[in-house]
Amino acid sequence: MAEKKIQGEAELTFMEATSIIVGHGVGSGILSVPFLASRNTWWDILWIVALAYSINLIMHYMIAELSYNNNGAQFIKCFENELFTGKFKKIATWIAFGLLGLSVLVNVAGFIAGASAVLRNWFGIPDWAGMLIYYAFAALVVFFGMKLVGICEKLSVFAMVAVIGVLFVATMLSDKSALPNTFVAGTNLLALFSMVSFSLSAVMSVPQVVKGLKGNTGRIRGSIAAGMGINVGLILVVTFMTLLGAGKGITEDGALVDLANHLGGWVAIVGYVFSLLALSTSFWANTLNLRDIVHEQTKWSIKLSYLIATLPCLILALIGVESFVGFTRLASVIQVLTGIGIIISYNRSRKREKAAPICGVFGVWPFQILVVLSSLLATVGAVLPVK
Repeated sequence: MAEKKIQGEAELTFMEATSIIVGHGVGSGILSVPFLASRNTWWDILWIVALAYSINLIMHYMIAELSYNNNGAQFIKCFENELFTGKFKKIATWIAFGLLGLSVLVNVAGFIAGASAVLRNWFGIPDWAGMLIYYAFAALVVFFGMKLVGICEKLSVFAMVAVIGVLFVATMLSDKSALPNTFVAGTNLLALFSMVSFSLSAVMSVPQVVKGLKGNTGRIRGSIAAGMGINVGLILVVTFMTLLGAGKGITEDGALVDLANHLGGWVAIVGYVFSLLALSTSFWANTLNLRDIVHEQTKWSIKLSYLIATLPCLILALIGVESFVGFTRLASVIQVLTGIGIIISYNRSRKREKAAPICGVFGVWPFQILVVLSSLLATVGAVLPVK
């Protein structure tokens, strides 16, 4: 079966597409893994990360194939084509559009608030000013489109790897602690699996890769595997260097705070740089996705869709993200429902196309069930108490 040629707004290089996957996934989750890892044995960390990577890779391949079968469409258009039927099709599509859009808006507002906190701690800038400054620079990248996002994601990934490399060397040259080797509780395993799965998730950026690589199935598979693989590498390096550096002193404040307490205050500056890079890569990936979702559903111009996708995020952040805790909880529920909807949609598109150029045998129904169960387990793990 010949490959489809999918047209997007720009053609991405393999590294740019890979970096969009890395950028969407990397963030606060990676810095939270060491605390949960310290409550498990070091060998449990390894197999849990391997398991989470394997299942997440299959899920991302399913999403890629679903988008590929729908000519590079984002989730909502895929749902409209595959999931919703009958006279309520349009209503269901717009409800899904509203809910998914809201979850992305709240997440991006959190990135803006997080960046302003970094600027406040680093330079003493008031929160509102930090939000405006950060938005002006970060949103400008998305204004110029997919190609610039891909380039900036690539440069940021290289910079983040360099930052982690500096911290790793400093940790290896300092006093080191023993790795954890005591089993505490099964719930801790689930909590760690949940956080690693969250840290590897780049589901909404997969359609960008499908479009940016023009439907080349081999390069799509490779960029998703490589992007998630880089994130696995970052997770393992950050986790084990924090365990070796901070030992039993690991807190819920985040890996960089714990390392700063062990290595010295200079780590705080490195932490500010890493945090801004991680927040920015997630900001670019999420707002680019939301821009395309708005454009697909409304047929408004790309520039207007860009404003609709970014400006409300700034307004939410300025009002105060803390007052939207209920929305944030809603966003997590939406993401679980979206995940289940994706698998059902994929099942239908696979039956219709009668081919699986991206997933192959890993797209059959037992693996679909495995992905759904994994998503539910990760959700449960996110709310379980850590002992």
